[in-house]
Amino acid sequence: MKVLIITYYWPPAGGPGVQRWLKFVKYLPDFGIEPIVYIPENPTYPLVDEGLLKEVRQDVTILKQRITEPYAWASAFSKSSTKKISSGIIPQKKKQSFLQRIMLWVRGNLFIPDARVLWVRPSVKYLSKYIKENGIDTIITTGPPHSLHLIGLKIKQLHNVKWIADFRDPWTTIGYHKALKLSDSAAKKHKELERKVLNTADDVLVTSPTTKAEFQALTTKPITVITNGYDTETVAKQSLDEKFTLAHIGSFLSERNPTILWEALAELTAENEQFKYKFELKLIGAVSREVLDFLDDTGLSGFVNSLGYVPHAEAVAQQRKSQVLLMVEIDSEETKCIIPGKLFEYMVSERPILAIGPDGADFASIVQTTNTGIFVTYNEKEKLKNALLQWFNQYIEGALKSNAIGLQQYSRKNLTAQLVQLLKG
Repeated sequence: MKVLIITYYWPPAGGPGVQRWLKFVKYLPDFGIEPIVYIPENPTYPLVDEGLLKEVRQDVTILKQRITEPYAWASAFSKSSTKKISSGIIPQKKKQSFLQRIMLWVRGNLFIPDARVLWVRPSVKYLSKYIKENGIDTIITTGPPHSLHLIGLKIKQLHNVKWIADFRDPWTTIGYHKALKLSDSAAKKHKELERKVLNTADDVLVTSPTTKAEFQALTTKPITVITNGYDTETVAKQSLDEKFTLAHIGSFLSERNPTILWEALAELTAENEQFKYKFELKLIGAVSREVLDFLDDTGLSGFVNSLGYVPHAEAVAQQRKSQVLLMVEIDSEETKCIIPGKLFEYMVSERPILAIGPDGADFASIVQTTNTGIFVTYNEKEKLKNALLQWFNQYIEGALKSNAIGLQQYSRKNLTAQLVQLLKG
């Protein structure tokens, strides 16, 4: 069985967007399915990780076509702003420059659903020929960028194929959607396209129960939840950090700024001399200016060790070295559905997880049922503070670790088996 997978993010792209289908492609041949991957020849990736090229199967067929990238044009005016906006890091409204406001308006109103929409027409033309010549009867599109679903939509209209639309994130309810300065007509167009994709695809794939519930209000098509997961990592055994490190891996957006955590840490460093001496806040990945400013205002900047973006293998090593792992999601109704991909790597690191997010977040139950850490809302500072102090005391005693249960269900191979049931169903 041959399956054509249409994706924008593929090695050497870095960041979380590449992992899901890189791993599915790794394991699909074990179930008798031949994946064929279609990607842009000249993409503009905000993050690059050359090390991920080693994880691409040597026997997989990769198809490439050139893409016209507005982000490549925009970088001529401001490379920094273009990189941030293309990766979803949008400054707070009051701190946006004039150029950033223009870029956001153009991105939201002229390129619908996103800046990769110019790839749709040439891709449909190229893939239509390939599908007919190679007997392809199943295609998968994965977004964001959600313009890739428009490729699937058009191919479904032209050919008798089974189409699965995979949503790694929601479309019109994702956090940054409101920041795009949409006109009424642009917002309406997004909604129309979203509904059309959901009602034309044969199957819809999502990563969280909340997204499934949202989409069920828009379509009667079958919707399956397959979360992200973890894979076997060839990382040497790591010695734990000497300090009591609280590590956040990934982009730290302005909206994710967990003020209750910084307040709790400021109190602990003021109240507990030993905590003050031993504590370190380790930030790995892009960090917004607003987060850094707040750390400075609360007197925590002296405890910060900011490593910036590191390759995936180094990120995994850092997870396993750190004493406690931090995961933060924006405190809003729209982000309840987000289950960060790094959660699953965190869970197999054998380090306790401090998870902060909105009340009712989908990832809360995963942390709790796997016994991998604690989850707190943005109103539970004392619970958060007590957990940190308890972990710190265990660290002093040399007894700090996670005792996870039931993780096997989230292995990439088991998740691929679920995908295979959908493909062969």
